[in-house]
Amino acid sequence: MADREIEINGGVVVYEFVGPKEGEIVVLTPGGRFGKDAGGLHELAYALAEGGKRVLLWDRPNCGKSDVQLYGRSESHMRAETLGLMLRALDLKQVLVAGGSGGARDSIIFAMMWPQLVRRLAVWSIVGGTFSTMSLAQVYVLDELRTVRAKGIEGILKMSGAAGGWADAIAVNPRNTDRLLALGSARFERVMNRWLDAFVPKPNEPIPGVSDWEFDQIKVPALIIRGGEKDYDHPKRTSLEVHSLIEGSRLVEPPWPENAWERALVAASEGTGDLFGPWVLAAPLLLEFFDEA
Repeated sequence: MADREIEINGGVVVYEFVGPKEGEIVVLTPGGRFGKDAGGLHELAYALAEGGKRVLLWDRPNCGKSDVQLYGRSESHMRAETLGLMLRALDLKQVLVAGGSGGARDSIIFAMMWPQLVRRLAVWSIVGGTFSTMSLAQVYVLDELRTVRAKGIEGILKMSGAAGGWADAIAVNPRNTDRLLALGSARFERVMNRWLDAFVPKPNEPIPGVSDWEFDQIKVPALIIRGGEKDYDHPKRTSLEVHSLIEGSRLVEPPWPENAWERALVAASEGTGDLFGPWVLAAPLLLEFFDEA
């Protein structure tokens, strides 16, 4: 399907639809700073489309071909706000929401911020706990702070990363060079300092930047795929905590091996597979959940 563009909060967001026009909309969100074309994501979208769904894939701000944007309480809160405004602009009244890894966090926060737009919520590979949360601080914020303090915003333009970086965003969208330069070193550093707070582990935050009490805001049916026993980036414990905090949520066993994430990391690094490759195995679970009366 062809890419489409829409301007939200002064930045272009790139998106596409997969599946029949009459199908109920599923918003599918990946993790990292990866875009919608990351390997494994379209495979899941096609599987959902075969089940009659119309899947909305989108490049979140700072991901894929979309414009760089830096504002909000955290990067996930910014993305959740963007998604809500985009759905309103597209005149989509209510959607099914699905996401894994960072996309699970984005989806959870979206369901909190825009409850009227969500019919059902499904999440998996949820980040939480000391190791994975502090790892994300390194991946998304700490290197940025070191770089901007040492080399200014010009140094940020050259940053690349395994989970997607600013140089990668510029390579597919040259507009982002001017957008980052216009942002400037001081403002970039200020936003990164604010976003860092979400990745400081806190006893009352089961997922980065979201307190226990906020989960009371999720009133829709929710499906949580349990974290793998050997998935250190998305621990089993976190999926159990989120399940306990979302009233009426359903926790199910993962449809992939307990160490699927670690195996996918190796395969992606060796060029023999995709990081999100195992996700297509969740299609039957998701379709069954979405189609429940």
